[in-house]
Amino acid sequence: MSQFEYIKDIAKFGLENDQERLLSVLNELIEHSKKTKKLNFAIQLQSILKDAIKQQGTNTLTKVGSDNYYQKLDDREIAELILEKVTSDYTLENIIAEGSVKNELKFFIEEHQKIEILRRFELPVANKVLMYGPSGCGKTLASYVIAGELKKMMVVINLGAIVSSKLGETSKNLSKIFKKAAIEDCIIFLDEFDSLGKIRDYSQDHGEMKRVVNTILQLFDYLPQSSIVIAATNQKDMLDEALIRRFDNIIEFKLPNEKEIQELIALTLKNGVFSFDKKIIANKIIKECLGLSYYSIQKTLITAIKRSLFAAKEPEKKLSGKIDTQIWKELVEAEKQALNK
Repeated sequence: MSQFEYIKDIAKFGLENDQERLLSVLNELIEHSKKTKKLNFAIQLQSILKDAIKQQGTNTLTKVGSDNYYQKLDDREIAELILEKVTSDYTLENIIAEGSVKNELKFFIEEHQKIEILRRFELPVANKVLMYGPSGCGKTLASYVIAGELKKMMVVINLGAIVSSKLGETSKNLSKIFKKAAIEDCIIFLDEFDSLGKIRDYSQDHGEMKRVVNTILQLFDYLPQSSIVIAATNQKDMLDEALIRRFDNIIEFKLPNEKEIQELIALTLKNGVFSFDKKIIANKIIKECLGLSYYSIQKTLITAIKRSLFAAKEPEKKLSGKIDTQIWKELVEAEKQALNK
């Protein structure tokens, strides 16, 4: 059967409310997707199916105070703290970074791809990564690369919801999330990690913040080796030293140099549809991009492509086009000015 035939059967059995056959065809589609190397799609389907079955099991009348009652409350609270669950198709080829950064990512991924070898020799597996550096320099993209290479679901955590005005609930909420991630064997991505671990020098309950840091340290210590925690921050110097020491890998992401900017532009234009109208001027603009992040540079280039395309005659008929370097130059200057304000 083709994927489209599975989808037609899913629609048919769903509309007929035939749950038994619906579940059967969904499982068949998951296996079909694995065989046709659509692994991320299979992972997403499995997660949806698992959550739906679990939800059905808790949709019956629940006795207040029972185990099911508290489980239902926990699931609801955890859902509020998770920004999204994602899978990724990104690989190491999709990231431009210093050679040392790419090597760190490569070896970290390799440890989990060959985890059985390490277990056989009773060697520890690195599973906690701290990424730090300026915004827009690839920390989030690197987390997607790890998820994509390892074919794992990634849970993006809403740290703002965890570190709330109800500081006393922070430790409890973190414990719930780590427990759920361990059961589901997925990656926890904690962005703006300094929201959790920073040293508070203002009117906060220092004792409570110390308890939160201790909770994180304990959660890290008892994290299953197949589970992964990725933390990202722009302010590493604001983190508790004891917390930093618990990470197996600490990776610094820097602003791109000229060579890396050239690689980013080549990657952005790799399909060959667009090219610069004035190559020499484009090379000068690349030098002007120094000091900008990968994100800012790519954003200005893609905007220049769109504006150049719209300025052309009959853009709807175009199959390729030239990038107006003057437009890109103006966008780069505007971006630098905006960031320096």
